[in-house]
Amino acid sequence: MDRRARIEAKLRETLDATYVLVVDESEHHAGHAGAREGGGHFRAVVVSQRFDGKRPVERQRIVYAALAEEMGRDIHALSMQTLTPVQWEEQRPESGGW
Repeated sequence: MDRRARIEAKLRETLDATYVLVVDESEHHAGHAGAREGGGHFRAVVVSQRFDGKRPVERQRIVYAALAEEMGRDIHALSMQTLTPVQWEEQRPESGGW
């Protein structure tokens, strides 16, 4: 299992996420200090009921806590979108949102 798939699986399992998409954007950051040290640049969409009632910064903290072991080692930078299942239903492509 590659690094991207491991991150995706960990988010899915740890956060009981109903949808997770992790994109490895490391190739766009070649030569960057974090990339030289082995950490990748990732973008993630995470949908979890655990985000319900949480502010965006609290949701990000939940994701960072779930990936604590990977941060700094496998992950140098992580951009994320965190949604509740209701928000996802309102915004996903099939509903015209994305």
